[in-house]
Amino acid sequence: QVQLQESGPGLVTPSQTLSLTCTVSGDSITTNYYFWSWIRQPPGKGLEWIGYISYAGTTYYSPSLKSRTSISRDTSKNQFTLQLSSVTPEDTAVYYCARWSDYVPDYWGQGTQVTVSS
Repeated sequence: QVQLQESGPGLVTPSQTLSLTCTVSGDSITTNYYFWSWIRQPPGKGLEWIGYISYAGTTYYSPSLKSRTSISRDTSKNQFTLQLSSVTPEDTAVYYCARWSDYVPDYWGQGTQVTVSS
């Protein structure tokens, strides 16, 4: 059974960098041909895809967030990390990590609330 768990601060100050880690169990993040993604849902809005890091370590980001986003991984810990810089209150959301297989998310973390506020 694949499990994903998000972790990180629940409160971030405006203009700072949001950093979240997803810890994966039950599968390796280097297994062909999965993609490991970050997705968020702002209050009262739909899901927004942020980006992914592939099994090979390549990354791709949403064009609307690309200038502020970085996704990296630590294969020794089977974790991948999201960094979103220069946050504003509009970045307040529930953040999810998920595994993608054949272009659809098949396993999700439970989500973690991040609030951007001073």
